[in-house]
Amino acid sequence: MVMYNVEPIIDSEREAGAHGSVSLVVPALNEARNIAWVFEQIPECVDEVILVDGDSTDATIPMAQHCLPTVRNVRQNGPGKGNALRTGFLEAKGDFVVMMDADGSMSPAEIPHFVHFLEHGYDFVKGSRFVAGGGSLDITLIRRMGNQVLLRAANRLYHARLTDLCYGFCAFRRSFLDQLDLHAVGFEIEAEMIVHALRSGLRIAEVPSLELPRRSGCSNLHAISDGRRVLRTLLSERPGARSAAPRPVRSAS
Repeated sequence: MVMYNVEPIIDSEREAGAHGSVSLVVPALNEARNIAWVFEQIPECVDEVILVDGDSTDATIPMAQHCLPTVRNVRQNGPGKGNALRTGFLEAKGDFVVMMDADGSMSPAEIPHFVHFLEHGYDFVKGSRFVAGGGSLDITLIRRMGNQVLLRAANRLYHARLTDLCYGFCAFRRSFLDQLDLHAVGFEIEAEMIVHALRSGLRIAEVPSLELPRRSGCSNLHAISDGRRVLRTLLSERPGARSAAPRPVRSAS
């Protein structure tokens, strides 16, 4: 496990051992064959599940409702994973927000580990496949090489010691959604969240996570084009850079 910004906490709201409610945000597009495996493993610590549907043409929504009748189905208002996540974050009611994919590549059984660190004073917790206890059973050579190049760039630009960058299993305190200042529309939102958390001085922990193979279907990730978008995000968001980013979406009051 790697931790950052570990100065003592004096804010009573973030005292060690403070329990909070948990919202799980799951973006999905045609994941009917995978969503049951994900939803059937959601741990008891999760208080609400928000499925953000990207206009699926298969039985994603009926399958989700069959497995978890309490699921909240939300339709995203634009294309892209970033848009889906931002839509879900604004709908979340919990003190802590967890985000994970619907394809079965991330195990819901790991969620309590993320929540544990939020309950003990950290503000942003990210999964890492490259710390002791983590790993990947799915990453290709080109994805691994791309992740390493982008990771080195992020660490250099933001003076960090991250071990993983392009991995979307994360959790954060909902009260810091404005500080995360999200406006990305695609897969680059994962990098945007991390660099904004670093720039804002949030207390960050990396925890080991095992990436599993997608259970069924094909990924919507395009390694080259999405990698370029991540690099542009790293460069445009660095301190002192002039960014023409659109106005960010703010959290609901």
